[in-house]
Amino acid sequence: MALNDIPYTIIHRKVKYPRLEFKTGELVIILPEGEELGDLLEKHSKWIERKQKFIAECIEEASTKEIIHRSQEEFRNLISEKVKEITQELNLKINKILYRKMKTKWASMSPRKNLTINPLMKYLPEHLIEYILYHEITHLIQKHHNQNFWSIIEKKFENYDELEKELFVYWFLVRSGDKL
Repeated sequence: MALNDIPYTIIHRKVKYPRLEFKTGELVIILPEGEELGDLLEKHSKWIERKQKFIAECIEEASTKEIIHRSQEEFRNLISEKVKEITQELNLKINKILYRKMKTKWASMSPRKNLTINPLMKYLPEHLIEYILYHEITHLIQKHHNQNFWSIIEKKFENYDELEKELFVYWFLVRSGDKL
């Protein structure tokens, strides 16, 4: 695979090993400080090709999806209602709900039990909003995405892998801004 065929960004960090990521559709190469790229792309060319194909499929699928238009008030009410339902179901409490633009996430849960919501979530279908909230609140039970975490998710959302893909598709749709 030729280097010039792959758009990528190189970031040097204090890490032990190099890694490749496709967080927002672009290949990001994270290298230990002072390390060169070398043949990393060649070594992982099959993985890169699979990821690029998957992303292309998601972008194509995004063109068939419609975003939901709801007011800020409707969105915040929906979030409050769903958070209340989920925390009661899981017998958990959160500290507060914050709204902040995020570059790579729909939402996050802090160790202080603050749920941060990306305002772009307001354009998602309700079933995806519910899934994201359940996912984030589940982090109060299990911090990491390990087998225990996914087994909790799977009890409520048997098709969580399909929902994860659908979220990825909507990420391209919402981030493009074409239908906003």
